[in-house]
Amino acid sequence: MPTRSQVRRLLAEGLDYEQAGNRLGIPAGQAFLIATGLPADGGDTLTTGEQHRPGMTQSSSRRPVNPAADNPTGKPAVRAWLRKRADGDAQMRRAARSRNT
Repeated sequence: MPTRSQVRRLLAEGLDYEQAGNRLGIPAGQAFLIATGLPADGGDTLTTGEQHRPGMTQSSSRRPVNPAADNPTGKPAVRAWLRKRADGDAQMRRAARSRNT
């Protein structure tokens, strides 16, 4: 588990939470939590002191906890795995034979 000082050092070098997390092998939201001691979802109401603690961003912290969606169903390896699973299932084979395509 990375330490607070490791995360803050990377931030001081100019990396954002996503980049720091990638370097440390953790999600960006976890890097934010380690650096600030606060959840990255912004759900808590922060005091003035908390808003100015080390590691806090001046912009929204929403980005670290909402990474871009990755839909694996379009990937060839996933499609091949699904095909193999369906081929190995007698009920699925019967359903496929009954379709009019």
